[in-house]
Amino acid sequence: MKRLFRLLAFSTIVMLPYAAPGFGADLTEVKAALEQGYILLTDLQADFSQRTIIASMKREERGNGEVFIKKPATGPAMFRFNYTKPRQQIISDGKSVWYYLPDNKQVMISDVATLFEGGGGVALNYLTGMGQVSKDFTVSFAGAGRDQKGNYLLELVPKKPSQVMTKLELTIAAAAVDQYRESGTAKAPFPILSSVVHDPFGNRTIIEFSRIKVNQGIGSDRFNFKIPKGVEVIKPR
Repeated sequence: MKRLFRLLAFSTIVMLPYAAPGFGADLTEVKAALEQGYILLTDLQADFSQRTIIASMKREERGNGEVFIKKPATGPAMFRFNYTKPRQQIISDGKSVWYYLPDNKQVMISDVATLFEGGGGVALNYLTGMGQVSKDFTVSFAGAGRDQKGNYLLELVPKKPSQVMTKLELTIAAAAVDQYRESGTAKAPFPILSSVVHDPFGNRTIIEFSRIKVNQGIGSDRFNFKIPKGVEVIKPR
């Protein structure tokens, strides 16, 4: 009997990373709801609030605004962040990236390939495409696996070293996972409620999404940027 008990206990410990948190979905089901949902996504509009906690200075910076994402049939996703606070815009048409600071009358321009150097692409992946999360990350449940509202908590560690991210935490809507479990098919194209990016310096950037709208047919022209007159253009050397 003791031997059987020890065997069962050992099996339970070994299976903990794959166990269903709180008797909900297992890790495979949560990942499927996320990855398969993304296949349905063509565009996204959402409000967001952002907090960046700077470890070395023990300081917190806050921001908010609106984000737009468009996923074309081929090629990189396009995105646009309109920050209300602080006033700035980050826009990409899939080829170029503009970082506009209206109060400074400056715009920094780079190409997408430069932005993705040093692992930056992994950091952006959770916003511009989660269709292959298992390919880029080692995924496990974070903490207890679920928050107080029953939403699922994932921890994603990049498989390749990144200069901008050590790990990513995602909150996945319980309703989206439940829909997948009931039908065997993902129905929510963007089930992410919030994210936390951890960088190598101990800093954290927390983004929470609200008023999420998907597949509205957002035009590509929203992801173009026309440089205003009198604005200084800065390009990487």
